[in-house]
Amino acid sequence: MDRRAAGLAHLPVRQRLVYSAAMSQIIYKIAPRALWDKALEKGVFEGAPIDLADGFIHFSTAEQARETAAKHFAGQTDLLLIAVDDGAFGDAMRYEVSRGGALFPHLYAPLPVSAALWVKDLPLGPDGSHVFPDLGD
Repeated sequence: MDRRAAGLAHLPVRQRLVYSAAMSQIIYKIAPRALWDKALEKGVFEGAPIDLADGFIHFSTAEQARETAAKHFAGQTDLLLIAVDDGAFGDAMRYEVSRGGALFPHLYAPLPVSAALWVKDLPLGPDGSHVFPDLGD
């Protein structure tokens, strides 16, 4: 069973094939700077309060990140966007049904800060929405 099978078992086989074990993608964590700074000191990000409550670290794909910011981080400043490769986590990374039936990446382990491909500021724009770097979506 591949690393995403647990989160995809409910889908028809044809849909599951899209998420083959050979595929990996860049996924994103939105986090307050203060939490990431603490993680840098420890070498590991254990999650935001919602992650700790849910038992996994919430991530978003490039296609989901803007909606996640608008829904869960509206108006918040001093946020960071952290990019990681979902293929780096083996069976601890699962894609599970969440908002609107979409599959969201969830990490069932602490995130080593060394796994971050990059970390960028996620500022608010003049219209009050977050200004994202190019995610290639």
